[in-house]
Amino acid sequence: MNDQAQQLREKLLQQSSHPSVLQHGSRKTKVIAVASGKGGVGKSNIALNFSLGLLQKGQRVVVMDVDVGFGNIDILLGISSQKNIVDLIDKGLSIWDIIEKGPNGLQFIAGGSGLSQIFQLDESKLRYFFEQLAQLHGYADVIILDTGAGMSENSLRFLLAADEILVVTTPEPTALTDAYALIKMTHSRKPDAHFQIIVNRAASAKEGKFVADKLSLVSRQFLNLEVGSLGFVFDDDHVARAVKKQQPFSLVYPSSKAAHSMRDLVLSYLQQENEQTKQTGMKGFISRLRSFWK
Repeated sequence: MNDQAQQLREKLLQQSSHPSVLQHGSRKTKVIAVASGKGGVGKSNIALNFSLGLLQKGQRVVVMDVDVGFGNIDILLGISSQKNIVDLIDKGLSIWDIIEKGPNGLQFIAGGSGLSQIFQLDESKLRYFFEQLAQLHGYADVIILDTGAGMSENSLRFLLAADEILVVTTPEPTALTDAYALIKMTHSRKPDAHFQIIVNRAASAKEGKFVADKLSLVSRQFLNLEVGSLGFVFDDDHVARAVKKQQPFSLVYPSSKAAHSMRDLVLSYLQQENEQTKQTGMKGFISRLRSFWK
């Protein structure tokens, strides 16, 4: 078992030779996990529209739905996924077989209903899964992980493996409390984890800033941890309308308050990107994720 693990680690250090990677050149791929302390705060919607915002700014983005048991990126896009991560593992497909195309050229990978068993894979399937993930190294500028809401062990593993964690909350006290609990738990397992707050459904700019500042202050006081803020997304009826249409609100209602605030949020991220986050790419992500099976 140890020899197999060592062989896998050595193999993952090699640069992918897939033609798509060679065509677009080597990229410093960053893995970003989008998380929330509880469900119902709009995490997946934020992950999707944030990804589209990065895409519009020239970033090459792949969204990977790892919300174990409740993946819904394809539903929000109104696309019936033909293949997913479970198919990759069970049917021996390649990573390129399961990447789906969404609006504006967005690329995404659906999770599949059997994804809850991913952490119980045998060694051969596990090795294959990581070998396929490794091929995304250098293929995209950003890999966005839409993780499960809450603090399950499966979701936590993806957070701990990512380069950066975007924590989505709303102004509701329960959402704020659960967001802090998520930060606290993740920080206890990975002291150097880098967090950024996104406040969803803010009634005003003042409220959005107040909620982010409050969460940052509590983290500083009780965890001795500096937590950044990317900004907020306005509470906007257009978001619910877009969900019913199964289209991203930033595309179907580009003039809405929510779309405007999402664009500001993306700009904030891009301005901070070069200063703050140490990125290790898919190689580092896989190495950390692999450690959970030791």
